[in-house]
Amino acid sequence: MLKLLKSLIGTTKDKAAVRAVSDAETDAQAPPPAVIHAPGAEPFDLSAALIDAGGFPLTDWDAVNRWIANVPTEAAKAQAWAACEQAWLQNLCRALGPAYRLRSQGSALLISTLPEHVAAATLSFVTKTMQRIVHLLQGLAAAPEWGHDILIVFDDDDSYYRYVAHYYPEAGEFAASSGMYIDGGCGHFVTVKADLRAVEPVIAHELTHACLSHLPIPAWLNEGLAVNTELRLCPPPQAPSNPWDLHARHLKFWGAAEIQEFWSGKSFLRNDEGNELSYDLAKVLVSQFAADWQTFRQFALAADVADGGAAAAQLHLGIDLGAAVSAILEREPDASWAPRPEAWGEESERGAF
Repeated sequence: MLKLLKSLIGTTKDKAAVRAVSDAETDAQAPPPAVIHAPGAEPFDLSAALIDAGGFPLTDWDAVNRWIANVPTEAAKAQAWAACEQAWLQNLCRALGPAYRLRSQGSALLISTLPEHVAAATLSFVTKTMQRIVHLLQGLAAAPEWGHDILIVFDDDDSYYRYVAHYYPEAGEFAASSGMYIDGGCGHFVTVKADLRAVEPVIAHELTHACLSHLPIPAWLNEGLAVNTELRLCPPPQAPSNPWDLHARHLKFWGAAEIQEFWSGKSFLRNDEGNELSYDLAKVLVSQFAADWQTFRQFALAADVADGGAAAAQLHLGIDLGAAVSAILEREPDASWAPRPEAWGEESERGAF
């Protein structure tokens, strides 16, 4: 992100962007509306749907969804949802303190104390990342029709962790981080001011999921596309762990039972190394399959979560998924390694965890 910030700050184009952000900020700092209106529906009492979570106003998005279900047209539904998002963020911005500002640019919304020129560059990063994803995943990705791309930048770790804790109600600890995506009814990104770079790959990854949400694809394909897109748009500053060690871990971990968890998407929810290895295996499969993009696109458009994409792989790639994963894991092809929905026992996952 720092390269992008440097390239954006100080140019004529971005001075105009700063002016646009400033204009949006003026509107955003007005008192938040207590009631949201939509044509053809009863007014929605947003103030009654706000929940005080330790000083942070959260929103009952289930209540918002129930109200929007009664809004008659798709265009009006989209406008009503966007209005609820903006009103919630106005309330959150005021609760965070007078130094925070709510700024907008295109479909992106930002809460932060960042200087105007940095805020403009940050908003441009979000907007341009969405555009790059749609271009990179040509024929597959589509920008969501509803809602904003929301980023909240907290000034300090304490505020950040107090906020994200409300989305982890279970007892115990969660891993340290400096940026993440929260899908709590209204998806949004959060990070800490001291390390904007940390949230860059998170934004690329999760925006990819948002752009693929219209496709009924299995989790491994969804996550594999997201990981490869993240690495393409936000390459890490240094290489990950030793690839030979990682490959050895794959060979040791995967068995016939575990690979069925992979095809059903359940392995991505494991709390052991199976989680990391699932993302890496998905990355490798998608990287290899996508070498011929036109053929891969037809496969991805036809892939179905119900069978793990097996039928589409045979039809469009001419590949048996069990044989493909066996080759990667240096095994002889085995029919038990192909997706077997009858053995999954539970509904398969679509990813975007």
